[in-house]
Amino acid sequence: MKQARFFHAPAGASIFPAVARVIFLSTLSLYAVSCGSPKSDSSAEAPPPAQVEHEQDLNVIQVDHPEQFSVVAAIQHNAVSQLSATGTVSPDVARTVPVISLASGRVVDIRARLGDTVQKGQLLLRVRSDDVSGGYSDYRKAVADELLARKQFTRAKDLYAHGAIPESELEIAQDGEDDAMVAVETTAEHLRLLGNDPDHPTGIVDIYAPISGVITDQQVTNAAGVQSLSATNPFTISDLSSVWIVCDVYENALPNVHLGETADIKLNAYPDQILKGTISNIGAVLDPTTRTSKVRIEVRNPGFIRPGMFATAIFHGHKQEVHTAIPATAILHLHDRDWVFVAAGDKTFHRVEIVSGSTLPGNMQEVISGIDPGTHVVQDALVFENTVEQ
Repeated sequence: MKQARFFHAPAGASIFPAVARVIFLSTLSLYAVSCGSPKSDSSAEAPPPAQVEHEQDLNVIQVDHPEQFSVVAAIQHNAVSQLSATGTVSPDVARTVPVISLASGRVVDIRARLGDTVQKGQLLLRVRSDDVSGGYSDYRKAVADELLARKQFTRAKDLYAHGAIPESELEIAQDGEDDAMVAVETTAEHLRLLGNDPDHPTGIVDIYAPISGVITDQQVTNAAGVQSLSATNPFTISDLSSVWIVCDVYENALPNVHLGETADIKLNAYPDQILKGTISNIGAVLDPTTRTSKVRIEVRNPGFIRPGMFATAIFHGHKQEVHTAIPATAILHLHDRDWVFVAAGDKTFHRVEIVSGSTLPGNMQEVISGIDPGTHVVQDALVFENTVEQ
């Protein structure tokens, strides 16, 4: 049997340093194990960062060969101050006449339609009316009464000549004859006002155009009823040889608008046509919502202006201003707006909206705002636009 061996520390030595060495080695081994284990990646556990996609700016255009497009510099142009206001075309109220009927009845024939151009005295519609029958009856009765009164007056004159009746009875007979003549004339005129001839009566009333112009309103159809002097008129005719441009001008710009001065008119449908108009009225009442006042401009119609069209009125002031001028071909008309392509370098062009002014000599165009003198723009905007779209 073996005997157990015990460790005997030398005399005078302590056991605690040996124990401390064992604890230190154990701790060191644990630290090594922990250092050798892989660390958790917090970035791998986090969600991926959001990617922001920027929409392409349609006004920024990149081209591969910018040298194929001619670029010109905008020049300075001295001009008087201008004020632009939008408006619409309206018929001249003084040249707008309603077509009325003095006879009530049913429409049997319509000879004109909305939008037609008619001449004064042209037949517009025919109405079958009972008013004519009643008027003709009154006329025939008045004619019969006048015939009887005339016979009585003739007899009274003969009797008075022979001393058979006094003068007072002769005067009574003459008064009866005069009253009968008045009744005949009145009933005959009534038939004429209804559009009928007393000598050739008929139940049909013809209604004619009172003026020459364009039918701008129609409130009647076939077999419809027509009321005498009603609030609803069968037709409305407007003489469009002269029209109104009614614009809204803000209150802070009203001092630049004066009665009797001229203004340039540009129609959205015909942007290349510049018309002249005269300011005939400045509204005395301001709209409290929009803070604008109605300004009326009278314009002679060359034939293509239609009521309801949108227009731009340009009022000319007396103050000198510095504007820009560029070739007319450098302006692109798109969606009722004017644009130019500005060279930005590095094969880049910016599409910039401008406000065009008046046409200048030498195929130049005034630019009121949008670019400054010295800005380099593409000389032919339409060619540039078509090339980019291909």
